Amino acid sequence: MRELIDNIKKIEHGFKHIVEAGDIILADTAQKHFDLATIFLNDEAYQVRMLATYLLGQLSTDNPNALKLLETKVAKDKNWRVQEMLAKAFDHYCKTIGYEETLPTIKKWLTDKNPNVKRAVIEGLRIWTSRPYFKDNPVIAIQLISEHKSDESEYLRKSVGNALRDIGKKHTDKVLDEIAKWDLTNKKTAFTYKLAKGK
Repeated sequence: MRELIDNIKKIEHGFKHIVEAGDIILADTAQKHFDLATIFLNDEAYQVRMLATYLLGQLSTDNPNALKLLETKVAKDKNWRVQEMLAKAFDHYCKTIGYEETLPTIKKWLTDKNPNVKRAVIEGLRIWTSRPYFKDNPVIAIQLISEHKSDESEYLRKSVGNALRDIGKKHTDKVLDEIAKWDLTNKKTAFTYKLAKGK
């Protein structure tokens, strides 16, 4: 285990090595995976906290406490790489259980006060309309994302604008119909509008 942790600490970029390490740990049934993830969350190295996030994402489909830790503790992590892993973890949860089935959780996370929680959903599910359920219901995806067009967090608004721009490549008219309703006198909304409309 120590060697595994030391190895991931040496690599500064990417996710593949984290996933590989996580899968090795999960394959070892003698380990208490949730307890291990909880310990890893407190490590000084962001790579180890990314590993914890990956483990919690894998465990979240069967363990509500794992999902809760992602929503509360992981979402407060100040490292952007950990937040990227959180987005991937949330998407894994939705994909495994089903996007329509997890709609209540998606909506709950989207109402959280922490912009990182909201961003995990918006970023994790990109491209939303390539996901089951949202593929057949693009307007629902557009509406859920658009609710955060004027958020205080620029970090979140960038995610909103980019997600809508992605959807707009296949559903141009639907995205244009949505953003045409926006109040562009609001500077925050105008910022998101620019990104959503693209070139």
